[in-house]
Amino acid sequence: MCGRYSQNSPIEKLRDVFGVMERFNFPPSYNIAPTQYAPVVRFSKAKGRNELTLMRWGLVPFWAKDIEIGNKLINARAETLAEKPSFRGALKYRRCIIPADGFYEWQKQASGKQPFNIRRHDHEPLGFAGLWEEWGEDRLHSFTIITTDANDTVKPVHARMPVILDKADYAAWLESGETKLLKPCPDDWLEAYPVSKRVNSPANNDAALLAPAL
Repeated sequence: MCGRYSQNSPIEKLRDVFGVMERFNFPPSYNIAPTQYAPVVRFSKAKGRNELTLMRWGLVPFWAKDIEIGNKLINARAETLAEKPSFRGALKYRRCIIPADGFYEWQKQASGKQPFNIRRHDHEPLGFAGLWEEWGEDRLHSFTIITTDANDTVKPVHARMPVILDKADYAAWLESGETKLLKPCPDDWLEAYPVSKRVNSPANNDAALLAPAL
């Protein structure tokens, strides 16, 4: 499960990496948690290009009776997307990419769970494969992060990880939903290191969370 991540790249960086034109200011977040709003990239047929928008983390299917179902749908397993009623329609019609600078996973240790930050070696933004939905009269837009088996870098920390797309594959995912892209990224893309347990609380949201644990 991916239950926490960071997104602190400036808007100009997101415009460059994800090919979007929007300029709205979203404050850096070092500890994004479920039910919070975060930047998401999707392909707009009306605009004929990618667009950046804010969505709520935790997918709420269009047929859901209430918003609470989103709390259980923060992740979607790549292996079963096509089988699950919650994800089938979105997989076909509503794919997205979630910009991130890193994600947190917790390693089980004798002394308890130790959080790790996992990011690119070159500190460039990551693009998680995701799905989005529109729900209710207020047209709530929400998203889920697609997960896959951990690669060898992440595996010592956790058994699962987000699907991290190659930049060259962004268009293929957004426009045609190439499911063969839903696999672990290469081991040498990432680095993982322990961080402070302050990240356990979503109330803590500052750059110090990214510092290696002492």
